[in-house]
Amino acid sequence: MTASNNPDEPRSITGRIGAGGKRVLDSIVNLLASCRVHPNILTLIGMVINIVAMILFSKGIFTWAALVIVFAGIFDMVDGEVARRTKRVTRFGAFFDSVIDRYSDLLLLLGLTIWYARIHRLEYVWLTGIVSIGSALTSYTRARAESLIPACKVGFLERPERIVLLVIGSVTDRMAAVLWVMAILSNWTASQRIWYTWRELSAVDRRQRAT
Repeated sequence: MTASNNPDEPRSITGRIGAGGKRVLDSIVNLLASCRVHPNILTLIGMVINIVAMILFSKGIFTWAALVIVFAGIFDMVDGEVARRTKRVTRFGAFFDSVIDRYSDLLLLLGLTIWYARIHRLEYVWLTGIVSIGSALTSYTRARAESLIPACKVGFLERPERIVLLVIGSVTDRMAAVLWVMAILSNWTASQRIWYTWRELSAVDRRQRAT
C-alpha cells in the first residue's frame, strides 16, 4: 500500500473519523445558517436537551443520559459557528452562551444529586455538591479574574473535560469514581486560578509602587 500524495488527506483512523465528524457538523451548520436559526435559540435548545439528561440521571438511567448529553453537545458546538455564518456574533450572545452552559452543568449535577438522595447514598450527595461548587467556581474565578487581568486560562478541568468525564462515568458505570476526580480537579483548577490572579495582581501592585 502506498502513502497518499495528498497532504490534506487524513492518514489515520482517528484522522478520518475527525474529518468525517467535521463534515457532519459543517453540514448541520450550513443547514441551520441557511434557515436563519438564531444562535441563541440553539443555545437554549442545548439546555432543554440537558434537562432531559438531568431527568434521566435522577432516575438512574445513566447510559441514556450520556447519549442525550452527547446530543446536546452538538448544539453547543454549532451555535457559535452559526452566529459567525449569519453575522450574529454579539457580546450578549457570548455572555448568554456562557450563562446557559453554567445552567446545563448544574442541572446535570442536580440530576445526580437527586438520584443519590433517592437511593440513600448521602456520601455521594455531598460529593456531587462539592463537584457543583468546583464547577461553578472554575467558571466564576476565570470570569472575575479576567475583569481584573487580561487572561486567566490556567487549570485543567474546564467544561469540555467535565462533560467528557460525565459521559465516561455514565457509559462505564463508574460515576462514583468520576465524581471523585471531578471534585478534586475542579476545585484544584479554581484554586490555581485564585493563586494565578493573586500573583498577577501582586506584580501589578509592585510595579505601581515602584513608579
